[in-house]
Amino acid sequence: MSAQLLFRHGKNRRYSYAWGEKTLRQERMNHSEESRKTRKKLKIQIREMELDDLAAVFHMGERLFTARASPNLYRTWDEYELIELFYADSELCFVAEEDDKIVGFALGTTIEKERSAWKYGHLVWLGILPEHQRIGLGERLFNHVKEVMAKRGVRMLVVDTEADNLQALRFFRKMGFGKPEEHIYLSLNLSGQKRTATEKTHQDGTNGKE
Repeated sequence: MSAQLLFRHGKNRRYSYAWGEKTLRQERMNHSEESRKTRKKLKIQIREMELDDLAAVFHMGERLFTARASPNLYRTWDEYELIELFYADSELCFVAEEDDKIVGFALGTTIEKERSAWKYGHLVWLGILPEHQRIGLGERLFNHVKEVMAKRGVRMLVVDTEADNLQALRFFRKMGFGKPEEHIYLSLNLSGQKRTATEKTHQDGTNGKE
């Protein structure tokens, strides 16, 4: 709506004109922001992950998947899991690159069960730098993974996330996932048990000497 139109039809002309100018400035700012996001999208390319990308992806994961940010994360982000995923299914590991800098990644794998004709795909990790979020990059990475998995005969794609990770849940529901199933993960500190057992053995030995 133009300022001139508001000026002509508003009851309070001065207020209407000022409000109209403010609306136009906001529209220009919104348009500028959308244009910036569009340019950023066009500059970002998605490609298969390469051996030389391992270090950059690992350090990005360290930044994104911290214990503070994901206190209930049952999987641990470490170099061993990254390398294992890359060498097991490098065709399902992708990076998003902007000006030779990796700004996002998706790591997936496939699972085949005995006595089942179905082939499952598992999107294990999906990470995007905070400054490149909310521009549709997560959706682009996910769709790329989905297309490649479909070409490889995957019939069911699964993901998992923490129950309190509302942002991830909203994203995956938007991508078409449904029927969430609740899983309970329990932990047992074996090092603590081993220390207790050693102390008990030592104590028993001491009592025997007495």
